[in-house]
Amino acid sequence: MKSIKICIGSACHIKGSEEVIEIFKNLISKYNLEDKVELLASFCLGKCTKAVSVMRWDGEILSVCKENAKDIFEKNIMPYI
Repeated sequence: MKSIKICIGSACHIKGSEEVIEIFKNLISKYNLEDKVELLASFCLGKCTKAVSVMRWDGEILSVCKENAKDIFEKNIMPYI
């Protein structure tokens, strides 16, 4: 199973981490990936200046907001599952 960590620290919370979590949950369900992907809450991942920090299982940190969450999930997460 691949883990995705989404920062819920104060800076990312203000930038919309709860919305990103909900979008990712919905996409995981939509694509039937519940047995392949797990979402984990995390505190600071060290890259909070742009948007919500999301760390893939390989350590890559992505900057995600509600506007680009679907696109990032489909282009930067799904192909590697």
